[in-house]
Amino acid sequence: MKTREEALSYGLSFPDTYQEAPFHDDNWQLIRVKGSKKAFLWVYEKDGIIQLNVKANPEWRDYWRDAFASVIPGYHQNKEHWNTILLDGTVPDDAVRTMIAESYDIITDSPTKRIYEAVKQCKRGIIPQIEDAIKMPEVIRQFAGFDLVLFPYENEDGTTIKEVLRPLAGGSYEEASTAAGNAGKSARPENIAIIIGPEGGFSEKEAQQIVEAGGKSVSLGKTTLRTETAGLAAIAMTLYELEL
Repeated sequence: MKTREEALSYGLSFPDTYQEAPFHDDNWQLIRVKGSKKAFLWVYEKDGIIQLNVKANPEWRDYWRDAFASVIPGYHQNKEHWNTILLDGTVPDDAVRTMIAESYDIITDSPTKRIYEAVKQCKRGIIPQIEDAIKMPEVIRQFAGFDLVLFPYENEDGTTIKEVLRPLAGGSYEEASTAAGNAGKSARPENIAIIIGPEGGFSEKEAQQIVEAGGKSVSLGKTTLRTETAGLAAIAMTLYELEL
């Protein structure tokens, strides 16, 4: 791929895209995504060479720069997130197409899109909702809508999540109520909340507020997990123990 026309044609091959020259300068051509109007491909000529600006994931940004001398930090853009590809013939066509495709994927990605794709793949009838950020008092007020509130806490060295959940799966009502801390409610919870803290964990004051409001402090094991993995681990353990 060496020409402007080839780059623009490939960029327009992606769904819901269109071409624009926003600077009243035909040298600068952008391929945008309809709806969001975000650009994922910039095409222009500089120093006699057609160049492309593409967005890159941080983990791949430096890989492409190290792999090809003609992939450099983004020209006139945030160099943390954009690369520039010089179409001088040294970067293979398949690599150029891959970088453009990655840029399109980054620009069109959204939590809602990922959720719908995941729901479709696993054939679940319930679509998770992403809510706006709320403060701790509002989080605690929402506890009332759940039969059980699990609070995986890195400083919990006594009760494990298994010890709380296993009686609920097949134990007696008394065992279940004691384990859940929800005497008077259904022994087998139907609605479960799992409270995962930010990277670095909750403060002691926040943890105390959660427990005093009815959250059950539990340990997920000896290893302290990151925020993005703790939630998955807690959900997997809950599904397993309650045989859902």
